[in-house]
Amino acid sequence: MFVFVCVGCGSRLTIPLSQVALPAHAHQRYGNGLQLPVLMEPGTFAVDPEPWGPPWRTWEEIHPDEAAARGVYAPVYALSDGAPGAVVIAPGDTRGTVLIPENLGGSCCGLDGADGPNVACVECALPVASRIDDCSRWQAMWLSPNAVRRIPVDGDGAAPLSWSELMAEGKGTPPLEPIATWRSRMAAGHWSNYLWSWSPQWEAAAGRALAHLLAASEGQPVTVPGGLVGQVFQRALDALLPAGPQVRRAVLAGPSLPTHSGDVSILLVPSHPQTGKIWTPAGPAPYLVPLPFGVWLWLAFPRPDLPLPASGALPVGAVRDDFDAPAPRPRHLFRADPEVFRHTLVRLPTVRSPWLREILQNLTHHMRTGLF
Repeated sequence: MFVFVCVGCGSRLTIPLSQVALPAHAHQRYGNGLQLPVLMEPGTFAVDPEPWGPPWRTWEEIHPDEAAARGVYAPVYALSDGAPGAVVIAPGDTRGTVLIPENLGGSCCGLDGADGPNVACVECALPVASRIDDCSRWQAMWLSPNAVRRIPVDGDGAAPLSWSELMAEGKGTPPLEPIATWRSRMAAGHWSNYLWSWSPQWEAAAGRALAHLLAASEGQPVTVPGGLVGQVFQRALDALLPAGPQVRRAVLAGPSLPTHSGDVSILLVPSHPQTGKIWTPAGPAPYLVPLPFGVWLWLAFPRPDLPLPASGALPVGAVRDDFDAPAPRPRHLFRADPEVFRHTLVRLPTVRSPWLREILQNLTHHMRTGLF
């Protein structure tokens, strides 16, 4: 475990934290005027290996060779010139910090960090972090990599869980969830401040996975299993890839699933929630498409709809018999997150292929038609 301290005065800025993988939805913007929850689990931190945040440079200011050296192979609106290695934690895990009043502007319904670090060390006033809680953003505290350093405490902490331990824990991410809104709306015959929606985490995970599926397709049609997997991926694959006799088959693979057959060319596999490493089968493997473990677990072992309680809330997985109806369904078909899709695709060297570049150039059109 680690604590993070101020580089200016050495004061502790966090409680002891354990490192986990950076979530696929770490920089996601979801919907309009929605209130997303806290990004990180209490007591954890993750590191973003890429620069993020101000200052930014537009694509016209960046030579393609420089972009390629940074792992970006297709045009983007802008790239950050900030320092890599920002650390994200739950806001409640900070200690000894204070907001910087002059850096709180430029947001809509909360703080967005657009003006640079907006949190300072209370002891020496050094700007050390950016607090994010604006609408449609995941609530988080991003520690500036040049303003903090981490110090090990209490030994090295517990070893990462094994795949079998993760399976036994069974912590899946439900595909549907209530999202808080800023104003009440009519739903199921009564006013509510919540909107039942596809999970933002699922949409981000699908955006990343869809980019890999397209790269693995090499421009040929791809099929995925039916059911929930098909709802998530098949509509987009059919729309973005040409029809033809040569079809590539993608299936789910991972712990507790049977070994794939020889005609499978793409595997949808889990990534470890603590280490970020993807599950790898024994022997030669087809193209591996990563999915966050919680999303993969629900796809691989789908659960029946849980009833919606008549009032109040239930613990995760709990079922009562005094319910009105199953949880409401979203009003639209599943759509992968377009910005997570773009962020992933431009970082895959195969995006240099003309047909993939065309998909990227037409992304706005695909968003308008409801594909994303």
